[in-house]
Amino acid sequence: VQLQASGGGLVQPGGSLRLSCVASGRIYSINAMRWYRQAPGNQRELVAGITTGGTTSYADSVRGRFTISRDIAKNTVFLQMNSLKPEDTAVYYCNAEIKERSWSISYIYWGQGTLVTVSS
Repeated sequence: VQLQASGGGLVQPGGSLRLSCVASGRIYSINAMRWYRQAPGNQRELVAGITTGGTTSYADSVRGRFTISRDIAKNTVFLQMNSLKPEDTAVYYCNAEIKERSWSISYIYWGQGTLVTVSS
């Protein structure tokens, strides 16, 4: 199983970016999918999460500006980031709870990270 994140880049304050993360490989089902971020010198922090049923949750610092969504059929999770601030600058990682077979337990898989830089 692999998670491939994309969509990062350089954007000015107030701008928008949309991150994508696709899961591929032997996948029976995916439970929760999440986005984390890690800024230089900081610990990795949870940004947003979404369950199979579509329930979402957000860190206080991004609520109202970021929107997480998923395409279950395509094993993909998105993070729409609006009104970006310099403090949003970080490497963004996707994460998913995946069952490879119907009888297996779920394991956590991580994407490789995509860099978001918010600067004028």
